[in-house]
Amino acid sequence: MAITRWRPGVALAAVSCALLLLAALAPGLFTGTGPDAADPASTLLPPGAAHWLGTDENGRDVYSRVVHGARPSLLIGLSASVLALAAGTVVGVVAAQGGRAADQVVGRLLDVLMSVPGVLLVLLVVAVLGTGTGNLVAGLTLVTLPGYARLVRAEVLRIRGAQFVEAATVLGWSRLQVVLRHIVPNAVGPLLALATVGVGGMIVTGSALSFLGLGPQPPTAEWGAMLAGSGDYVDVAWWTAVFPGAAITVAVLAVSALGQWLQDRAEGRVAR
Repeated sequence: MAITRWRPGVALAAVSCALLLLAALAPGLFTGTGPDAADPASTLLPPGAAHWLGTDENGRDVYSRVVHGARPSLLIGLSASVLALAAGTVVGVVAAQGGRAADQVVGRLLDVLMSVPGVLLVLLVVAVLGTGTGNLVAGLTLVTLPGYARLVRAEVLRIRGAQFVEAATVLGWSRLQVVLRHIVPNAVGPLLALATVGVGGMIVTGSALSFLGLGPQPPTAEWGAMLAGSGDYVDVAWWTAVFPGAAITVAVLAVSALGQWLQDRAEGRVAR
Protein backbone atom coordinates (compact mmCIF):
# COMPACT_ATOMS: atom_id res chain seq x y z
CA MET A 1 0.00 0.00 0.00
CA ALA A 2 1.41 3.40 -0.98
CA ILE A 3 2.01 5.97 1.70
CA THR A 4 0.30 9.33 1.34
CA ARG A 5 2.53 11.55 -0.76
CA TRP A 6 2.08 14.74 1.23
CA ARG A 7 3.23 14.62 4.82
CA PRO A 8 3.68 17.81 6.86
CA GLY A 9 6.62 16.26 8.71
CA VAL A 10 8.49 15.68 5.45
CA ALA A 11 7.81 19.25 4.34
CA LEU A 12 9.08 20.57 7.66
CA ALA A 13 12.19 18.40 7.37
CA ALA A 14 12.84 19.67 3.84
CA VAL A 15 12.49 23.30 4.93
CA SER A 16 14.78 22.69 7.91
CA CYS A 17 17.41 21.07 5.68
CA ALA A 18 17.20 23.99 3.25
CA LEU A 19 17.70 26.50 6.07
CA LEU A 20 20.63 24.51 7.47
CA LEU A 21 22.31 24.38 4.07
CA LEU A 22 21.70 28.09 3.57
CA ALA A 23 23.21 28.83 6.99
CA ALA A 24 26.23 26.70 6.12
CA LEU A 25 26.75 28.34 2.74
CA ALA A 26 25.84 31.93 3.60
CA PRO A 27 25.73 32.54 7.38
CA GLY A 28 25.82 36.28 6.72
CA LEU A 29 22.18 36.08 5.61
CA PHE A 30 21.18 35.16 9.17
CA THR A 31 23.57 37.19 11.29
CA GLY A 32 25.97 40.06 10.86
CA THR A 33 27.91 39.25 14.03
CA GLY A 34 31.13 37.29 13.75
CA PRO A 35 31.26 33.98 15.63
CA ASP A 36 34.52 34.92 17.36
CA ALA A 37 33.62 38.52 18.26
CA ALA A 38 34.24 38.56 22.02
CA ASP A 39 33.02 41.18 24.49
CA PRO A 40 34.36 40.63 28.03
CA ALA A 41 31.72 43.01 29.38
CA SER A 42 28.91 40.79 28.04
CA THR A 43 29.88 37.36 29.34
CA LEU A 44 27.15 34.79 30.05
CA LEU A 45 24.25 37.12 29.30
CA PRO A 46 20.88 35.32 29.09
CA PRO A 47 18.82 35.39 25.88
CA GLY A 48 17.42 38.85 25.21
CA ALA A 49 16.89 41.53 22.61
CA ALA A 50 20.60 42.26 22.18
CA HIS A 51 21.63 38.60 22.06
CA TRP A 52 18.77 36.35 21.02
CA LEU A 53 20.36 33.17 22.37
CA GLY A 54 22.55 34.79 25.00
CA THR A 55 26.34 34.93 25.17
CA ASP A 56 29.02 32.46 26.22
CA GLU A 57 31.86 32.68 28.74
CA ASN A 58 33.87 34.91 26.40
CA GLY A 59 31.01 37.25 25.58
CA ARG A 60 30.50 35.76 22.13
CA ASP A 61 26.99 35.73 20.67
CA VAL A 62 25.59 32.19 20.91
CA TYR A 63 23.13 32.72 18.05
CA SER A 64 25.95 33.77 15.72
CA ARG A 65 28.05 30.78 16.75
CA VAL A 66 25.16 28.36 16.25
CA VAL A 67 24.55 29.75 12.76
CA HIS A 68 28.23 29.65 11.80
CA GLY A 69 28.53 26.22 13.42
CA ALA A 70 26.27 24.75 10.75
CA ARG A 71 29.10 24.81 8.21
CA PRO A 72 31.69 22.60 9.97
CA SER A 73 29.03 20.35 11.50
CA LEU A 74 27.27 19.68 8.19
CA LEU A 75 30.60 19.52 6.36
CA ILE A 76 31.71 16.64 8.57
CA GLY A 77 28.48 14.70 8.06
CA LEU A 78 28.17 15.32 4.33
CA SER A 79 31.84 14.81 3.51
CA ALA A 80 32.08 11.54 5.43
CA SER A 81 28.92 10.17 3.79
CA VAL A 82 29.91 11.20 0.25
CA LEU A 83 33.47 9.92 0.57
CA ALA A 84 32.30 6.65 2.15
CA LEU A 85 29.76 6.09 -0.63
CA ALA A 86 32.33 6.89 -3.34
CA ALA A 87 35.05 4.71 -1.85
CA GLY A 88 32.56 1.97 -1.00
CA THR A 89 31.36 1.97 -4.60
CA VAL A 90 34.89 1.47 -5.92
CA VAL A 91 35.62 -1.29 -3.40
CA GLY A 92 32.28 -3.00 -3.99
CA VAL A 93 32.69 -2.97 -7.78
CA VAL A 94 36.24 -4.34 -7.51
CA ALA A 95 35.03 -7.13 -5.23
CA ALA A 96 32.16 -8.07 -7.55
CA GLN A 97 33.95 -7.68 -10.88
CA GLY A 98 37.56 -8.50 -9.99
CA GLY A 99 37.20 -12.25 -9.77
CA ARG A 100 37.14 -14.68 -6.90
CA ALA A 101 40.55 -13.75 -5.51
CA ALA A 102 39.73 -10.04 -5.39
CA ASP A 103 36.36 -10.78 -3.81
CA GLN A 104 37.95 -12.86 -1.06
CA VAL A 105 40.69 -10.32 -0.32
CA VAL A 106 38.27 -7.39 -0.20
CA GLY A 107 35.83 -9.42 1.89
CA ARG A 108 38.47 -10.23 4.50
CA LEU A 109 39.58 -6.59 4.69
CA LEU A 110 36.01 -5.43 5.15
CA ASP A 111 35.49 -8.05 7.84
CA VAL A 112 38.52 -6.68 9.71
CA LEU A 113 37.24 -3.09 9.51
CA MET A 114 33.74 -4.09 10.61
CA SER A 115 35.10 -6.09 13.55
CA VAL A 116 36.58 -2.95 15.13
CA PRO A 117 34.08 -0.71 16.99
CA GLY A 118 33.46 2.42 14.95
CA VAL A 119 34.39 4.97 17.61
CA LEU A 120 37.57 3.06 18.44
CA LEU A 121 38.55 3.03 14.76
CA VAL A 122 38.02 6.79 14.49
CA LEU A 123 40.05 7.32 17.66
CA LEU A 124 42.85 5.24 16.13
CA VAL A 125 42.85 7.30 12.93
CA VAL A 126 42.87 10.59 14.86
CA ALA A 127 45.61 9.29 17.16
CA VAL A 128 47.81 8.52 14.14
CA LEU A 129 46.98 11.53 11.96
CA GLY A 130 46.15 14.12 14.63
CA THR A 131 43.04 16.12 15.47
CA GLY A 132 41.19 18.31 13.01
CA THR A 133 38.24 18.29 10.65
CA GLY A 134 39.99 16.49 7.79
CA ASN A 135 41.29 13.65 9.94
CA LEU A 136 37.92 13.27 11.66
CA VAL A 137 36.23 12.97 8.26
CA ALA A 138 38.83 10.39 7.22
CA GLY A 139 38.09 8.31 10.31
CA LEU A 140 34.32 8.49 9.83
CA THR A 141 34.73 7.57 6.16
CA LEU A 142 36.74 4.49 7.07
CA VAL A 143 34.06 3.43 9.56
CA THR A 144 31.19 3.81 7.10
CA LEU A 145 32.90 2.48 3.97
CA PRO A 146 32.47 -1.29 4.63
CA GLY A 147 28.68 -1.10 4.82
CA TYR A 148 28.40 0.71 1.49
CA ALA A 149 30.96 -1.59 -0.12
CA ARG A 150 28.97 -4.68 0.82
CA LEU A 151 25.72 -3.18 -0.46
CA VAL A 152 27.32 -2.11 -3.75
CA ARG A 153 28.87 -5.56 -4.20
CA ALA A 154 25.48 -7.20 -3.72
CA GLU A 155 23.82 -4.81 -6.19
CA VAL A 156 26.54 -5.35 -8.80
CA LEU A 157 26.20 -9.13 -8.53
CA ARG A 158 22.45 -8.75 -9.02
CA ILE A 159 22.65 -6.32 -11.93
CA ARG A 160 25.47 -7.81 -13.99
CA GLY A 161 23.21 -10.63 -15.15
CA ALA A 162 20.45 -8.27 -16.28
CA GLN A 163 19.38 -8.27 -19.93
CA PHE A 164 20.45 -4.70 -20.61
CA VAL A 165 23.98 -5.54 -19.43
CA GLU A 166 24.10 -8.62 -21.66
CA ALA A 167 22.78 -6.54 -24.56
CA ALA A 168 25.53 -3.95 -24.10
CA THR A 169 28.14 -6.73 -24.10
CA VAL A 170 26.70 -8.24 -27.29
CA LEU A 171 26.84 -4.82 -28.96
CA GLY A 172 30.59 -4.76 -28.41
CA TRP A 173 30.90 -2.51 -25.38
CA SER A 174 34.09 -3.01 -23.43
CA ARG A 175 33.93 -4.35 -19.88
CA LEU A 176 34.91 -0.94 -18.48
CA GLN A 177 32.18 0.81 -20.48
CA VAL A 178 29.56 -1.65 -19.26
CA VAL A 179 30.66 -1.16 -15.65
CA LEU A 180 30.79 2.64 -15.78
CA ARG A 181 27.70 3.30 -17.89
CA HIS A 182 25.34 0.53 -16.79
CA ILE A 183 26.40 -1.34 -13.67
CA VAL A 184 27.65 1.48 -11.42
CA PRO A 185 24.72 3.92 -11.99
CA ASN A 186 22.15 1.19 -11.38
CA ALA A 187 24.00 -0.18 -8.36
CA VAL A 188 24.57 3.17 -6.64
CA GLY A 189 21.22 4.78 -7.43
CA PRO A 190 19.22 2.91 -4.76
CA LEU A 191 21.90 3.67 -2.17
CA LEU A 192 21.73 7.47 -2.52
CA ALA A 193 18.65 7.72 -0.32
CA LEU A 194 20.27 5.42 2.24
CA ALA A 195 23.35 7.64 2.20
CA THR A 196 21.15 10.64 2.98
CA VAL A 197 19.88 8.88 6.08
CA GLY A 198 23.49 8.14 7.00
CA VAL A 199 24.34 11.84 7.01
CA GLY A 200 22.33 12.26 10.21
CA GLY A 201 24.33 9.57 11.94
CA MET A 202 27.58 11.14 10.77
CA ILE A 203 26.52 14.52 12.19
CA VAL A 204 25.84 12.94 15.58
CA THR A 205 29.10 10.97 15.61
CA GLY A 206 31.10 13.93 14.36
CA SER A 207 29.62 16.20 17.02
CA ALA A 208 30.29 13.61 19.72
CA LEU A 209 33.93 13.31 18.69
CA SER A 210 34.23 17.10 18.47
CA PHE A 211 32.86 17.19 22.00
CA LEU A 212 35.87 15.04 22.95
CA GLY A 213 38.21 17.51 21.27
CA LEU A 214 38.96 15.39 18.19
CA GLY A 215 37.31 17.62 15.59
CA PRO A 216 37.61 21.32 14.75
CA GLN A 217 39.73 23.08 17.32
CA PRO A 218 38.84 26.26 19.28
CA PRO A 219 37.84 28.94 18.58
CA THR A 220 36.04 27.34 15.61
CA ALA A 221 32.27 27.52 16.03
CA GLU A 222 31.15 23.88 15.79
CA TRP A 223 28.15 22.47 17.63
CA GLY A 224 29.94 19.60 19.36
CA ALA A 225 32.83 21.83 20.38
CA MET A 226 30.37 24.42 21.69
CA LEU A 227 28.76 21.76 23.87
CA ALA A 228 32.17 20.81 25.22
CA GLY A 229 32.98 24.42 26.06
CA SER A 230 29.67 24.91 27.88
CA GLY A 231 30.27 22.13 30.38
CA ASP A 232 31.69 24.36 33.11
CA TYR A 233 28.93 26.95 32.81
CA VAL A 234 25.76 24.96 32.19
CA ASP A 235 24.57 25.42 35.79
CA VAL A 236 24.60 29.21 35.51
CA ALA A 237 24.17 29.61 31.75
CA TRP A 238 21.96 26.82 30.40
CA TRP A 239 21.66 28.50 27.00
CA THR A 240 25.31 27.81 26.15
CA ALA A 241 24.53 24.08 26.01
CA VAL A 242 20.83 23.95 25.10
CA PHE A 243 20.98 25.81 21.78
CA PRO A 244 23.96 23.96 20.23
CA GLY A 245 22.36 20.71 21.38
CA ALA A 246 19.05 21.77 19.84
CA ALA A 247 20.82 22.55 16.57
CA ILE A 248 22.31 19.05 16.46
CA THR A 249 18.91 17.51 17.25
CA VAL A 250 17.08 19.50 14.58
CA ALA A 251 19.73 18.77 11.95
CA VAL A 252 19.75 15.04 12.63
CA LEU A 253 15.96 14.71 12.74
CA ALA A 254 15.49 16.77 9.57
CA VAL A 255 18.14 14.97 7.53
CA SER A 256 17.05 11.54 8.75
CA ALA A 257 13.35 12.20 8.08
CA LEU A 258 14.07 13.51 4.59
CA GLY A 259 16.40 10.62 3.87
CA GLN A 260 13.82 8.08 5.06
CA TRP A 261 11.20 9.65 2.82
CA LEU A 262 13.59 9.48 -0.16
CA GLN A 263 14.30 5.84 0.62
CA ASP A 264 10.59 5.05 0.84
CA ARG A 265 10.04 6.82 -2.46
CA ALA A 266 12.90 4.92 -4.14
CA GLU A 267 11.40 1.64 -2.93
CA GLY A 268 7.95 2.57 -4.22
CA ARG A 269 6.34 2.94 -0.80
CA VAL A 270 5.44 6.60 -1.39
CA ALA A 271 2.90 7.68 -3.98
CA ARG A 272 4.55 9.66 -6.76
